[in-house]
Amino acid sequence: MNIAIILAGGTGTRLGADRPKQYIEVNNKPILAYSMQGLSVHSGIDAIWIVADEMWRDYICAHVDMEKVKGFSQPGENRQLSIWNALRDIRDIADEESVVFIHDAARPILTMAMISDYLKSVKGHDGVIPVLPMKDTVYLSKDGRTITSLLERREVVAGQAPELFVYGKYYRANERLFPDKILGINGSTEPAILAGMDIVTVPGDEWNFKVTTRADLERFRQLVENDK
Repeated sequence: MNIAIILAGGTGTRLGADRPKQYIEVNNKPILAYSMQGLSVHSGIDAIWIVADEMWRDYICAHVDMEKVKGFSQPGENRQLSIWNALRDIRDIADEESVVFIHDAARPILTMAMISDYLKSVKGHDGVIPVLPMKDTVYLSKDGRTITSLLERREVVAGQAPELFVYGKYYRANERLFPDKILGINGSTEPAILAGMDIVTVPGDEWNFKVTTRADLERFRQLVENDK
């Protein structure tokens, strides 16, 4: 079984809007709905599970295709704890070899081709992460003020979502980080790497950007307008 976990628990304060960024409406549709639309109809996705605060769940139900949605989880203290809550809550529908497809609700341009490619790529591995090459020179600064060393740009990549993992192994990879280490996790793939899971990279897509700033929001609005 392939289960998509949609992370919609963020507050999105950097945009200065009256609601979290994933619920901002573009062309009368919340960003969350754009994120889910391909997953809702793709034959390779068997179920969808949403991490969202209770106050937004009725709104979600009114604005997205709920046919594949099997339930909700409460957001955690950080992104990884939100994922952990979902991993625990899907135990009744997932088995050891199920694949979890973890995606940000605020990353609206998820195409059917991306979904197909990532599902295909995870076969024979423990996980998949789409990555982009670094375009700029990359430096290491340990104190945030001075340059410590120069990194090899061709060896550094930027991770995107969705990230896919074999459920049983990924569940245990997260479980072993409790009680304290999980609070320091910044990316979904970190627990898998720390656990020695076989994680492969696939080419990411520049258009699969996350709406984080007002400029990102305007960029997405323009894309939707041009696509009408």
